[in-house]
Amino acid sequence: MKKVFTIATVFFLLTSQIGSAQEKTEGSKKNEKASENKDSKKKEKSDKDHHKKDNKNKSKKIKNPVTVKTASGLEYIITEKGSGIKPQKGDKVVVHYTGKLTNDTVFDSSVKRGQPFEFVLGAGQVIKGWDEAFELLQVGDKATIKFGPELGYGAAANGAIPANSTLIFDIELLNVIEGVKPWNVKGKDTLKTASGLKYIIVKENKGGEKAEAGTIVEFHYSGYLSDGKLFDSSVEREKPLSVKAGQQPLLPGWDEGILLMRAGEKFKLIIPPALALGEKGHPPIIPPNAELTMDIEVLSVKKIVAPPLFDIKGLEQKSTASGLKYYEVKRSGSAVRAAAGKNVKVHYSGYLADGKMFDSSVERGEPIEFPLGQGQVIPGWEEGIALMNVGDKFRLVIPYFLAYGETGRPPIIPEKAELTFDVELVGVEGDQVH
Repeated sequence: MKKVFTIATVFFLLTSQIGSAQEKTEGSKKNEKASENKDSKKKEKSDKDHHKKDNKNKSKKIKNPVTVKTASGLEYIITEKGSGIKPQKGDKVVVHYTGKLTNDTVFDSSVKRGQPFEFVLGAGQVIKGWDEAFELLQVGDKATIKFGPELGYGAAANGAIPANSTLIFDIELLNVIEGVKPWNVKGKDTLKTASGLKYIIVKENKGGEKAEAGTIVEFHYSGYLSDGKLFDSSVEREKPLSVKAGQQPLLPGWDEGILLMRAGEKFKLIIPPALALGEKGHPPIIPPNAELTMDIEVLSVKKIVAPPLFDIKGLEQKSTASGLKYYEVKRSGSAVRAAAGKNVKVHYSGYLADGKMFDSSVERGEPIEFPLGQGQVIPGWEEGIALMNVGDKFRLVIPYFLAYGETGRPPIIPEKAELTFDVELVGVEGDQVH
């Protein structure tokens, strides 16, 4: 169970992806080694694709290259001209670069590493000079760009780059991978609910299963700010979300919109700030008072049967010095133990003191994974899971001070709430049991 009560909820996934995007932005702005794709097959395909396009888009050297200066102060010289496509904001670009200071000191080079760099154009993942420059190029182009600190790292030093530095980059655009784009809704009606949520039906499917409170809804989404900037997308990650509709702390407008839909339908939701992240927003990605636009495709809607409670009749209740109580419902006999620093995979169902289930990975059909001992879950989970071996099933009875404390997590978790979890340790990183 996550410390912030949003396990497998869209709000958690949204904010965690935003945090991930923020880290990626900071890493990219340092022009560090290109982030490696976790899916090696996908990476190999990407590399093959860009090499294929290179063969089709051979560059030609320009005899008398001309320096062009833009309104922002960016200077660029195209030294070799390609014949490939031009990228647009939201596209992923694959590039090579060598970065230099004005005294010709090289501070970074993807060419030297032999590893092209990838980033989403216009998403703020790189310094401003890069976002502007690569939008001017087409696949196969080689150029030299130069810009001052206002388009680079500003008044702060960054590794080998001194403060207030003018930067020079030799760059090459190798490939453009079309990115996620907002759906075209021209000519379609905009509808509005009593709460203020606006929505546009992009694709209707009257025969599809209706999303209702308590059903498991699997869907893809892409979120945009009012200026059209993409801030998060399950489509881009190629991993749809699965949530229990109407019974989790989603963004209110998101939850309301999903409950209007059926399997196979596509809606564009225009969510006012009051139904999104409100006055505070989620800086630096989501500004205060931001209206959010979400393109939603519901893939499936499934009715669920609540998982049965573990049978603890006749079992001894054990306790730890901290106050955690637990029952050993099943001991698998496995020698593979959960341990701090290892990623664990856990199925769980959580219950309040009145027996009401508030969350369950079993219902979703997907266990959660997290590194044990890293403070990513409540203390009662950290302690309880560490007692288990792969295949074990425990009931954990967690006092409020090892759960969500005196304040709880309204409206789901009350103040000073004792929580009960039926948990199964499905796997431990590096084990042979899954």
